[in-house]
Amino acid sequence: MNWLDEGALFSQIGNFLHEDMGRGDITTQSTLKRSQSAKGRFLAKEPMVVCGLEAAEAVFSTLDSQQQLEAFVSDGEEVQAGKVIARTSGFADVLLSGERLALNLLQRLSGIATVTRQYVRAIEGTPAQIVDTRKTTPGLRMLEKYAVLTGGGRNHRFGLDDGVLIKDNHVALAGGVATAVERARKAVGHLHKIEVEVSKESDLREAIKAGADILLLDNQTPEETRRMVEVARGLAPNVLLESSGGITLENVRAYAEAGVDLISIGALTHSARAVDISFKMQPA
Repeated sequence: MNWLDEGALFSQIGNFLHEDMGRGDITTQSTLKRSQSAKGRFLAKEPMVVCGLEAAEAVFSTLDSQQQLEAFVSDGEEVQAGKVIARTSGFADVLLSGERLALNLLQRLSGIATVTRQYVRAIEGTPAQIVDTRKTTPGLRMLEKYAVLTGGGRNHRFGLDDGVLIKDNHVALAGGVATAVERARKAVGHLHKIEVEVSKESDLREAIKAGADILLLDNQTPEETRRMVEVARGLAPNVLLESSGGITLENVRAYAEAGVDLISIGALTHSARAVDISFKMQPA
């Protein structure tokens, strides 16, 4: 899990635990002895792509620095229902206080990785790649984008400071596609590429003429996308083309076969269902 910033991860976990525990887990503190030991295991209750094992371990090790998770699979592996994903043992109060947060993260991230893998498989054999968006849960962007990578997708820009993406509102306020592109080109450094969202052929032509590096073909049908791709390639063979908007598992292959390079899907992170994982404990 080298892609994750460990410092940022543990900082986030600390905040998440504070949100959940407040001044302490009064149920556990009032029913168990501090020295009581326990063991627990994470069990997959349905087929999934596992993701978030290090985050789950960080929950327990934040509560007790000696706590470790013994994983039986790696992030990115596909498992079937009934598979024991990982197990851990230690102080019962640590396991009880951390179980819900650890499960929330594992279920959420595995859900994202699982649906990403489905999209990636749906376009196998085409040159297109599945990418995410900024439509992430506030506070969880690093983890959710990691889950997309784990599922076989790629990351779009991480934040607003990560790249230039001129969208319809930028164009409207700047006074046109060409003006927006020209201003951006003058303002940003030479290492930054400029992407422009276009929804009609005239804007596509204007963006290419102004020197856009990437075109986002927004809310087009597969047939409209194919036509826009033909026009764009005729004007600028090396321009990078991205599709977004209204794309589902049922039609994503049609967009890939239309000739775009990237297919960005907000549903990877904003609509992925948390998968079913249980954490069962017993005295050690």
